[in-house]
Amino acid sequence: MPDTADVARRYDDHSQIQPRTMTAKTETKAARPTNRANDTDRHVGARIRERRIMLGLSQQQMADLIGVTYQQAHKYERGINRISAGRLYEIAQVLGVPVSYFFEGLDSERATDLTARQRMCLELARNFSSISNEKHQEALSQLARALAAE
Repeated sequence: MPDTADVARRYDDHSQIQPRTMTAKTETKAARPTNRANDTDRHVGARIRERRIMLGLSQQQMADLIGVTYQQAHKYERGINRISAGRLYEIAQVLGVPVSYFFEGLDSERATDLTARQRMCLELARNFSSISNEKHQEALSQLARALAAE
């Protein structure tokens, strides 16, 4: 068994604290990307907005239906905040579409800004869906068919 003086001497020899130097590994950790929204998040947000407008819902109404604030719904649509899988599923249920709907057109990298014609079509769909009288809806639909045939 070693004597206590021998143990104390070994402890003293190794007890000095050496300064740590930055290694390449620690420097890479500092440069890690943050968890920010990307182009996919913006595309999904634009698809949510497009579908919400088609259904004639305001951001506030959609926010109430999915249980978030108006500000949060706005951030989802602008692609500022990322949407969890569970929340995306809930949004899909409220908007009556499959989750895959939000990713359609992602590969084609189409611009998320709507053209004037696209805005007009969305507004037409929203106004059409707000017509409560089915006979009026049918009459408008026939009119559109007749004009398209010209």
